[in-house]
Amino acid sequence: MSEQQPQEVQQPQQEQQGERRGFGGRRPQQQRGGPRRQQREQWQPKTKLGRLVQAEKITTIEEIFRWGMPVKESEIIDKLIPPFKEGKGLREECMQVKPVQKQTTAGQRMRFKAYVVVGDGNGHIGLGWSSNKEVQGAIKGAVTHAKLNIVPVRRGYWGNMIGNAHTVPGKVHGKCGSVRVRMIPAPRGTGIVAAPASKKVIQMAGIGDVYTCSSGCTRTRGNFVKATYYCLEQTYKYFTPDWRGKHAEGVHPFEEFHEFLTRPAQPQHHRRREQQ
Repeated sequence: MSEQQPQEVQQPQQEQQGERRGFGGRRPQQQRGGPRRQQREQWQPKTKLGRLVQAEKITTIEEIFRWGMPVKESEIIDKLIPPFKEGKGLREECMQVKPVQKQTTAGQRMRFKAYVVVGDGNGHIGLGWSSNKEVQGAIKGAVTHAKLNIVPVRRGYWGNMIGNAHTVPGKVHGKCGSVRVRMIPAPRGTGIVAAPASKKVIQMAGIGDVYTCSSGCTRTRGNFVKATYYCLEQTYKYFTPDWRGKHAEGVHPFEEFHEFLTRPAQPQHHRRREQQ
């Protein structure tokens, strides 16, 4: 009898250990932050333009530029221009990452500033810059800023209008700080005659032949890239004889889809139920 008593005492201890087992163990695979990631991926537009793009009422970025609607959400660009794949899509290029300092009462505060250029090589270019405590955060913020600053780039011909447009339509200028950049049309086959930093921006805009002339402190990479971007932006800021007498035809999207925009925005889980 004395030998059986300890066995009876050990059984409940084993049961308690079995109940406690797994408290600090690994959770099931379905609960590992899945809902949080899905919530981050779900885009809930906050502007009228975002709602129209999400509902596929607007399917091209040219419609946005045609009516001069401001883009205030980077997800709009992600929806209209797919990411770079197989030589097509929106490409990102980090031009510079440099440390910057700010004098405070506690001393100098150092952060990182990044310049990023985005373009699809088909007449769209954007430039963004951002500062952050970490390099990765600065680049990520600059990419978002660049998508909000995407502008169309007008392309033209040198001489006869044969084949695709390959150069700028005329002489354009851009300035930032002491840096000045000038672009001049070039004949087909010339290539991009520019500095390496400026050449990357021009290539991502989709221009194949151009002469450039720069002056000032071009060693300042940020101002040099900005001046090139402002120069490309000027291609759509003047009228040419072939544009005279032409006006935008049609109805503004905000007026055309007025009834859709006046409805209250529904959460995405309600939209999925309706689609099912």
